[in-house]
Amino acid sequence: MASNAESMPYTFRRYREGDDRPRSWHERIFEADTSHKCPTYVHRTPPCQANCPAGEEIRGWLHIARGLDKPPEGEAWQAHAFRRLAEANPFPAVMGRVCPAPCQQGCNRRVVDDHIAINAVEHAIGDFARDHGLGLGEPGPDTGRRVAVIGGGPAGLAAAYQLRKRGHRCTLFEAQPELGGMMRYGIPGYRVPREVLDAEIERILALGVEVRTECQAGRDVALEAIEAEHDAVLWALGTHEGRPLPLEGWDETPNCLTGIEFLRAFNEGRLAAVSDRILVIGGGDTSIDVASVARRLGYSTELPDEGRPEHAVLGYTAHDAASLAVREGAEVTLTSLFPRAEMTASEQEIEDALREGVSLRDGVMPVAIERDPDTGRAQALRFAECRMAGEQPQPVEGTEFRVETDLVIAAIGQRGNLEGLEALDNGHGFIQADKRYQIPDRPGHFAAGDILRPHLLSTAIGQADTAVRGIDAYLERGAPGAPPKVNVHHFRLLDALRRAGRAPEAYEPAPVRGTDHAAFAVHNFEDRGAAEVIRHDRLYLGHFTPSAHAERERRRVDREGVIGDFAERLQPLSAGQVQEEARLCMSCGMCFECDNCLIYCPQDAVQRVPRGERAIGRYVQTDYSRCVGCHICHDVCPTGYIEMGLGE
Repeated sequence: MASNAESMPYTFRRYREGDDRPRSWHERIFEADTSHKCPTYVHRTPPCQANCPAGEEIRGWLHIARGLDKPPEGEAWQAHAFRRLAEANPFPAVMGRVCPAPCQQGCNRRVVDDHIAINAVEHAIGDFARDHGLGLGEPGPDTGRRVAVIGGGPAGLAAAYQLRKRGHRCTLFEAQPELGGMMRYGIPGYRVPREVLDAEIERILALGVEVRTECQAGRDVALEAIEAEHDAVLWALGTHEGRPLPLEGWDETPNCLTGIEFLRAFNEGRLAAVSDRILVIGGGDTSIDVASVARRLGYSTELPDEGRPEHAVLGYTAHDAASLAVREGAEVTLTSLFPRAEMTASEQEIEDALREGVSLRDGVMPVAIERDPDTGRAQALRFAECRMAGEQPQPVEGTEFRVETDLVIAAIGQRGNLEGLEALDNGHGFIQADKRYQIPDRPGHFAAGDILRPHLLSTAIGQADTAVRGIDAYLERGAPGAPPKVNVHHFRLLDALRRAGRAPEAYEPAPVRGTDHAAFAVHNFEDRGAAEVIRHDRLYLGHFTPSAHAERERRRVDREGVIGDFAERLQPLSAGQVQEEARLCMSCGMCFECDNCLIYCPQDAVQRVPRGERAIGRYVQTDYSRCVGCHICHDVCPTGYIEMGLGE
């Protein structure tokens, strides 16, 4: 190794073999290393953005909230932040309320104290936009191309938005009477108020989206007709059929329903009361919603036989709500194959449900339906404790027990309805697509959202965005390109410079040795955002002080007060709280103008960019005639933005 190192005199090593601690600050400043490597400014993607299924530029709109990125004169910072946020996600007020926030799970701030309350900030920005009637700007210049979007849920609406921003004409085909998909028909109104959802949908339609509701592709309009009238098609059908329990007699048992059927009936106003004893089988967010709705509805001893919930769910009758004014709390039991710690529902939603009176039996599996021999209705379910063998539950011998019930609701998954579209069915009620979201062997056909695989609402929005980029490339070049390794909405330094009125000058061909004084180039900046995510071990964490974080007020509803309580539980942060929370963002992978590199540079080689030339990401520059390569600026950079590389 020694001879190899001697043959490479320009290789810098900060530590020698056997070193077990860094040199003292005194040594490093006054006996500075003279490596050839000098500061280079490297942008990387923060893990919050990499974890966001919708691909939001989270760090960018937190910069705006904290005052680092100023809005145009006369504009509120919330409006500026909304425009940045909505570039990726046109539903901030919805997502800020219901998204389980995988962005927060990736937040580097967790190693200091706790994650940034990203979801709460998004909630507040989304509400500001609705309260102030903010729109999504203007559509792009008309390309003359027409794209059909099949499905008006989160994926279809997000795709329509992105298509119009690119100037493509767009027609939304929706089988239901109203747009919104699972946001409207699957999530209760006390989690997503309908006026919030309607406002965010109207903003998209205002871009000039043509809508055809109560029009089911494959039934009301043929696939061939859609293809003939459009240059490309995006399939965003959603999955509006629930999976039945795989138990003998399920389909023949009238009081056995799916969670999708139950929530649709509730959200359409057809379900006004439930049965006395209810079993909900699941463990995910949908099962929590079912159980919580059932507790809110309550049951009535005056409920006639023809008014049973299954009749309302299946469309046979509608309850007369006036006759059901006196209600009692239904006994609702939620069961899960997995132990509570492994359930996929969010912990906060589980806690709310338990406080509201839902009982939980975890680590159990249903094994049989006991039916009344006269009516054929389920009167009990038999369960057994279980252990998971991969994805398959295995009953534990000798642990079987029974639970009496008046209504069984299975919330164990969902699938699409591809009636009339069998050519697209992969055999399991879903559509198959490649990583570009293009359907194999069907040029011009793309897919996004739950019809690929049921997941988060934000996942559907992100897939729609990627699919639209593929459609755009297909319409332009005949084939979509591969998405980047880190597939999100990235910070672009050139865009930041243009917004600040400081775009580089045109390049005039001439002999050039370096670019440190060139006006046509952004000197010593490298953008690795599309390929690299910066983790906490590349940050100078000593810069950050543990602090208290903002928390939204959550209205706590108990088991006695839950019946008939459909008011929203979650309250937004104030503007001041949002700004204070945003200031805790560590700006991973991007300069946030802390001045550490200027203060600690022993050679005064790091200097501020002249005020008239600054933009986000261009706050400091290096005088390479002074820099001796001591690497101190790199070591004290809190955000990991400084990388040691070649200087001139």
